[in-house]
Amino acid sequence: MEDRTLVCKDCGKEFVFTAGEQEFFKSKGFENDPVRCPDCRRARKAEKQDRR
Repeated sequence: MEDRTLVCKDCGKEFVFTAGEQEFFKSKGFENDPVRCPDCRRARKAEKQDRR
């Protein structure tokens, strides 16, 4: 596998989906690529936890 550049659906910024991350996703059974960059993923997760 090779590193791939993806575009975040929230902020539109490009981010790298590394070969290591791809292997991890595959090992967890995830079939879809991430749609958010790490920063937006963290922000979204924090937002969800604040709602509790």
